[in-house]
Amino acid sequence: MEHIYEYAWIIPLIPLPVPFLIGAGILFFPTATKKFRRMWSFSSILCLSIVMLFSIQLSIQQINSSFIYQYVGSWTINNDFSLEFGYFVDSLTSIMSMLITTVAIIVLIYSDSYMAHDEGYLRFFCYMSFFNISMLGLVTSSNLIQIYIFWELVGMCSYLLIGFWFT
Repeated sequence: MEHIYEYAWIIPLIPLPVPFLIGAGILFFPTATKKFRRMWSFSSILCLSIVMLFSIQLSIQQINSSFIYQYVGSWTINNDFSLEFGYFVDSLTSIMSMLITTVAIIVLIYSDSYMAHDEGYLRFFCYMSFFNISMLGLVTSSNLIQIYIFWELVGMCSYLLIGFWFT
């Protein structure tokens, strides 16, 4: 059952297309995208639900085996310097990814009804989805460079969400 650790890299990647598709829809098809706004919220909640189920399975496996898994890939720029990327799975990662996805799903479900008549409905879901992806990337980071990148993305998304109603 340890093969589920090999697929932990999909935790931040499953919901990744949603904010980009919402953003492209707002940019290129603003009237058509607004008609299907519930579809976009449903797709965002569905992607996070899949990640939550995967995180729960990862947590159950982590509780049973307490196995630490780290994957590190190297992207070599020249002979003296290599840039590494990867993901890290331990008990804290599995619990935090489960917590992040559960809270995010609850927030998105509440926001769907709370912001039903708001002009920035799709923009909010785009920001919130990207915030969730950044948080999941932060939790699964395997080195300090990735932690810094995802921490900055979390900060940028927090700024956008805090200043959402700017008028």
